[in-house]
Amino acid sequence: MKRCPSCNRTYTDASLNFCLEDGTPLVDDVVPGYDPHATVRDQPPRHTNEPPATEIYREKPLLTQVPEMARPRPAPPQWSPTPQIQPQKKSNAVWWVVGGIAVVGILGVGLIVMILVLARLGADENTSNNANTRVVNTNRTTNTNGTANANSNTSTLPASFTDNFSEEKWRTGNFQFGDIWYKDDEYHMRSKEKTYLVMYAPSGGYDTENATVRVTTRSVDGNGPTSGYGLIVHGQKSSSNELEDYALLIFTGDEPQYQVVMHKGGNQQALVPWTKSSVIRSGTNPNQLEIRTRGDQLQFYINGRYLTRITDDENLKRGVAGLYTSETSEVVFDDLEINR
Repeated sequence: MKRCPSCNRTYTDASLNFCLEDGTPLVDDVVPGYDPHATVRDQPPRHTNEPPATEIYREKPLLTQVPEMARPRPAPPQWSPTPQIQPQKKSNAVWWVVGGIAVVGILGVGLIVMILVLARLGADENTSNNANTRVVNTNRTTNTNGTANANSNTSTLPASFTDNFSEEKWRTGNFQFGDIWYKDDEYHMRSKEKTYLVMYAPSGGYDTENATVRVTTRSVDGNGPTSGYGLIVHGQKSSSNELEDYALLIFTGDEPQYQVVMHKGGNQQALVPWTKSSVIRSGTNPNQLEIRTRGDQLQFYINGRYLTRITDDENLKRGVAGLYTSETSEVVFDDLEINR
């Protein structure tokens, strides 16, 4: 224990060397032997503005009693930059000022150079005005030709196009989601269990914008895929290689039904839920699926009978025809027609 010889305050903290009250160097306080008859000297009353004795501010023992999770996070000021960093901020400001002056100087020089160049061009224009006019006309002609070529790509497509699958144009093989092959001048598809398989047409000649698209399809086993099979229009891959299209699907089991779905962003969304229809032929009987696209309107038919219509809110007008199947039942497609 240490004691202040001036104010007689005692301190139990052995690391203190000076009195916290008046700054007097502390001395070791030797505790005399206990004398019951000794006179005890009362300490003078402490004023309320005096700090409490050091021993009641023992932070370590108090902190060890507080659960770890109950401790508050360090206050933000503890992570503030130290005062020594402040002069550096002023230095940065100086560099900003110097950089700004340099930029203004460069812009001024550039402005003078531009004025000189414009003056020179003006002089050249006075002497060769006809040549400049021909250059402008050439650019306009090029732009017009570019537009005409774009229009001609669409207009050069035949008004009527048929693929009876007698030639193997579409892709075939064994894929992650199913198998596709040609047989007897028909296109066969079979998906894997609990998934679906989509195949787009092999070229832009199968474009479906403002067209009537038909295909004949049937189930080989008579039951048909439980999740449907059918015809796709406006089929294309997005920039992230995801399917984008609209599809008319049918189920040809005991209770024939149809559904209209959209593929976008890697997801299949039902725009028209499964709906029973007596126009769908069940079993192994073939059905002709038809989709008519006019602007942003799509109309759906089966065997020549109107079913429903939707609006192309996703602007998927550009794209080609495609075919769809699901689950493990084998289906066949034939006689694809596109009339524009």
